[in-house]
Amino acid sequence: MIVSNGCERCVDKQTALTYNKPKEHLKRKREIRGRPESRRKEEDYCMNWIDKLEKKFGRYAVSNLMYYIIILYAVGYVVLLFAPDLYYNYLSLDASAIVHGQIWRIATFLIYPPSSSLIWFLVVLYLYYSIGRALEAQWGTFRFNLYFFMGVLLHIVAAFVCQYVFGVNFSQHFGTYWLNNSLFLAYAATYPDMQFMLYFLIPIKAKALGIIYAIYFGVEIVAGFLAEHLTINMLYGLSRIGIIVHPAYSLMALLSLGNFVIFFLGMRKLHRYSPKEIHRRQTYVRSVKRGERAVGTHKCAICGRTEKDGDNLEFRFCSKCNGNYEYCQEHLFTHTHVK
Repeated sequence: MIVSNGCERCVDKQTALTYNKPKEHLKRKREIRGRPESRRKEEDYCMNWIDKLEKKFGRYAVSNLMYYIIILYAVGYVVLLFAPDLYYNYLSLDASAIVHGQIWRIATFLIYPPSSSLIWFLVVLYLYYSIGRALEAQWGTFRFNLYFFMGVLLHIVAAFVCQYVFGVNFSQHFGTYWLNNSLFLAYAATYPDMQFMLYFLIPIKAKALGIIYAIYFGVEIVAGFLAEHLTINMLYGLSRIGIIVHPAYSLMALLSLGNFVIFFLGMRKLHRYSPKEIHRRQTYVRSVKRGERAVGTHKCAICGRTEKDGDNLEFRFCSKCNGNYEYCQEHLFTHTHVK
């Protein structure tokens, strides 16, 4: 693309001023160099592990995974509506039944719908589909698949621990409740400033809901392990807000939310998916785009071609037109002057 000498000097000067301004990459390098060596090695190991998995199994990742999960929920809603015994007797996550040969239960328990009310079921379906799609878009298909199926695996582990360590069968409670909550917590941690309309009326940010959920789950987990030391009134009060006070249930909740703990607390190298890092990247991208706009784009007022359409295109402003009208070499002498 060829421009006049005066414009070229202006463009070069503006470009230099604009692109020397952010220097975000230099700040990032200084931050990394300032970290303890042990932490850097730990982060590199964690991310190398995930990167190696992605290179080896990335082609098997299911794109738009939540679309298929939503279909499973819809099937589960119909099953529980017309034949609930079919789910509990043959499809739920029953560790004892799995050991005795009903291996399909490790997958069929996923059809358990997030709500039994039709209206709320439809609302929740839309909500979790949107959450899943947003996380997949931010993390990538493989990492979202890894997060989701890690939650499924930990659900299965929790079912076996409850059955063979505590001797308690919580198969009726091993639906997709904790799995869906782990998705929401991940969303709240990734998009903390996203706003929800609670009951379609009250605006509340995702980070506030995430904190409320975390406190509730924390009370649920701690109360279960301290069940023997709680008074009857405490036990009754906790049951009124839907908390099952039992060590096995607390362990089940802790394991089922393990994918969130591993991703956001254990693997620090995933800081690039943290709210702070996402905000930093978005700010940098916006600053670069502002710089590009400041440099400007040469565009013909007749045909609309720009310098991106060819390196040999020439653009000139017409001195006879009333206003700043720019034309390519093809229309510079053939256009009708603007008066």
